[in-house]
Amino acid sequence: MIITLIFLSSGLFFGWSLGANDASHIWGTAVATKMVRFKLAALLASIFVIFGAVISGSGASHTLTQLGSINQIAGAFMVALSAGFSVFWMTRMKLPVSTSQAIVGSIVGWNIFAGMLTDYGALTRIVSSWIASLFLAALFSFVIYKIVKSVVPVIRISIFRLDMYTRIGLIVIGSFGSYALGANNIANVMGIFIPISPFKSFNLGFIHISGIDQLFLLGGLAIAVGVYTYSHRVMATVGKNVIKMSPQAALVVILSESLVLFLFSSSSLHNWLVGHGLPAIPLVPVSSSQLVIGAVVGIGIANRDRNIKLKVLGKIAMGWVVTPVMAAAITFISLFFIQNVFDKPVYIKVGYEITPAVVDRLQQSGINIQREDFEIFYQNARTFDRALKIANVPDAAQPEIFQIAEVNVITIQNVPRFAKRVGAWFTPREIQSIRRLEGQTFRHKWELTDALEKQSGSWKIYRGLSADRQAQIAEKLEYLATQFRVNF
Repeated sequence: MIITLIFLSSGLFFGWSLGANDASHIWGTAVATKMVRFKLAALLASIFVIFGAVISGSGASHTLTQLGSINQIAGAFMVALSAGFSVFWMTRMKLPVSTSQAIVGSIVGWNIFAGMLTDYGALTRIVSSWIASLFLAALFSFVIYKIVKSVVPVIRISIFRLDMYTRIGLIVIGSFGSYALGANNIANVMGIFIPISPFKSFNLGFIHISGIDQLFLLGGLAIAVGVYTYSHRVMATVGKNVIKMSPQAALVVILSESLVLFLFSSSSLHNWLVGHGLPAIPLVPVSSSQLVIGAVVGIGIANRDRNIKLKVLGKIAMGWVVTPVMAAAITFISLFFIQNVFDKPVYIKVGYEITPAVVDRLQQSGINIQREDFEIFYQNARTFDRALKIANVPDAAQPEIFQIAEVNVITIQNVPRFAKRVGAWFTPREIQSIRRLEGQTFRHKWELTDALEKQSGSWKIYRGLSADRQAQIAEKLEYLATQFRVNF
């Protein structure tokens, strides 16, 4: 357990860096205009960012695992550490850098080092969401500011009451923004640890606490510490150095940023749009630094303000470009160092094979490929991807082919020891079905799943099963594959 916490420490450091940097994007304008004291802002930010991370953090995390599924905890340690160092360095320069860009750059660096494929579809979706969110924040800010400027003179409110309502609004909306920040950006902090989560689920009364929930709670606490200890430094850059703002403008900035963060992290909204046949907003960890800058510029445009400091904006934009490149380079060098100097494996080799069993499984899924077009075994994802392209396999079929052809040698052994480790998380019926497979070896995850389904119907995922139950079964199957995996 101590070793596990040591490896998770880089994720906690990255969470601290995120709290130190990104809290300024929610509360910087409010604190800079002296409408909210820093201590109150830090307290509310800490509480609500933890709630957001634990309650709604899973949505955006899935996209990061699509970009690159890190399969060794030492590799995840270096990825998070490199991203955290990149954010910390930019924070030292008093620049509101993007933690989303840092972690994406680090994941791409790991993919290059490990010979894994970068999912360019996921990467394109992430980058396009960054751009769209920037303009969306500016649009929200422009429209909301125009409405505020039109309504306030009409209602003829006194300056004292206006200040009081603005202060309350900054506190309420800042709390909502902190919740949205935790929900959206916890994926940056702990998303890379999900495939190799060391925590097991357990039930606390009527509440099911998954291993992912525990990861997100740790990450949320790390963010909270970063908020308290270091976030005050960056707030001045956002709150004062781009454009001078009134407290009402600060309120508009926070509201605009919070709305965009919420839109890109709400699984409920995403599912509702999909269920009604509407275009869904992707669940992507977006850059809160870009959002606040977009919102500030939106107000500047609404005011026809010519005092927007383009030099400062240019410096910040340069940080957005440099951050992912720097994070990728640092990650690659760090992985090489820890693997060759400390002899720590930073990735598990993943091979792919096209055997008759794999061909039959693909046919069951409606995918037909010619066995003679392929070699039997491919050492990594890049060589397999090249073979699929040479064979003119449709792009739409490739994700499922990768999933079915992936080699994961799994040997079921020492089941009593495994049962003791998982405790009450696995039911006696599930343990008994695993015990019946003692000594058997499987080359693919789907082979293990098929064998377990034959032993017990409790392993079967079928239509009509609740989403929570499906997620629990999938989590247990993944945990099984991880615990009994044999490296080759």
